[in-house]
Amino acid sequence: MALHSPTDSRRDTGVLVVLLAAQFMFALDFSIVTVALPVIGADLDMGPSQLSWIVTLFALSAAGLMLLMGRVGDYYGRKKLFLVGMALLTLGSLVGGLAQDASVIYAARVVQGVATAITTPSALALLTTSFPEGPARNRALGLNGALLSLGFAAGSVLGGVLTELLGWRFTFFINVPVGIAVLLVAPFLIRESSEPSRRRLDVPGAVTITLALLALVLGLTTAEDAGWASPTTIGLLAASAALFVVFWVIESRSSHPLAAVTILRRPSVALGNLAGLATFAMESGKVFLLTIYLQQVLGASALQTGVAFTVLGAGAFTGGVVAARIINRVGARATLVLGLVLQGATALSFLALGHGFASGYATILAATAVGGFGHVLVIVSYTVAVTSGLPDEEQGLATGLTAMTQQVAFTLGTPVLAAVAIAAGVSVTATPDQYLAGVKTGLVVDALVLLVVAGLVLALYRVPRPAAASASAAPQDAAAAHDSEVGAR
Repeated sequence: MALHSPTDSRRDTGVLVVLLAAQFMFALDFSIVTVALPVIGADLDMGPSQLSWIVTLFALSAAGLMLLMGRVGDYYGRKKLFLVGMALLTLGSLVGGLAQDASVIYAARVVQGVATAITTPSALALLTTSFPEGPARNRALGLNGALLSLGFAAGSVLGGVLTELLGWRFTFFINVPVGIAVLLVAPFLIRESSEPSRRRLDVPGAVTITLALLALVLGLTTAEDAGWASPTTIGLLAASAALFVVFWVIESRSSHPLAAVTILRRPSVALGNLAGLATFAMESGKVFLLTIYLQQVLGASALQTGVAFTVLGAGAFTGGVVAARIINRVGARATLVLGLVLQGATALSFLALGHGFASGYATILAATAVGGFGHVLVIVSYTVAVTSGLPDEEQGLATGLTAMTQQVAFTLGTPVLAAVAIAAGVSVTATPDQYLAGVKTGLVVDALVLLVVAGLVLALYRVPRPAAASASAAPQDAAAAHDSEVGAR
């Protein structure tokens, strides 16, 4: 057996730094522009309905192409796609920062969304294929989860600071130097990774899943504005459901499927992605509800609201740092359940919120830190669960699924919990007591979703066999065997 040389170790470290920097950059990009929307509207003469498309176009292009681009990376080279995506993000950010009217900034957000769809699954697949399944990969995925959450949290704060000090254009420009640095370094550090023999791309499956995801995201976005009972919302969601059924039929019969049904049926893949959907959707919805509470019940300023969520980022970062150790000790299934229960329990703890500023603010600081810790435990363990037991040539599909789940969840969480809060009495003319009641109802639903999913994972999850063991009768390595032993308990 060849020893791991110091040169290889330095290369592994370099690869990890480059890929994590890219993931942090994409997480930052997701949230940083949102904070600047009111200022963008005032500068470019855009109304609220026009501003919403800055977010919607990004979500549509990112979620709609995520699974397809993950598979394209498997077939044609993840390194190539990663570099193309980074170049597109850098270009889109530069164009967005220079935009003088709505059409240009829309085009920039579409380019940024497409870049996210191209790069996110490729970067994650490069991460999983650069490190062997077990402790090394778990550590890399833990750091990825930490920086992912830190990027989302930092984006909100940094967006406000940049907009206040330098102007909204710097929420776009900040990506440009980072993107250029990654593009200069990555070609020399990252090795190409793709399937040994290229297959023909499943065009019918690709078109169907892309249309299904576009209809789903557009339907969820429409629901937030027009309501869940509007004909447009119902029509889009029904069309999405029908297209998903058609996609399943196509994949079941295709000789070269975009996403093999056998993989989609694996409990670790299905339940892992369900846990990912729940954790991202409920976390984004929870932040929305707590923002309403802080500003409408406690009367907190935008700055005080932003500061309240910085502790969430600290808890999330800590979770990412220690997640690999927990997974290595107790297994991915137990870590998934632990993270979901922690996140759900802290949502229930917000039922203690009242009208007192000091007590309410302190409760949010403490509980969001614990909830953020649990949230990232779920992120890391669901990524480990979904990517474990698969050969390298399937990693783009697996990471495309996790990235797609993440994008859909971000779109799903806020409108669903907002609808719950509205049904419980929240409205433009609501009193502080009505706002508080609506927020608490939404948080109860948030907690129930997380705890129910935790129960499903506990009852139905099956630990996947390592890819090498699936291909031959070779014994599992010690870490994977330990994960199987603990997870089966």
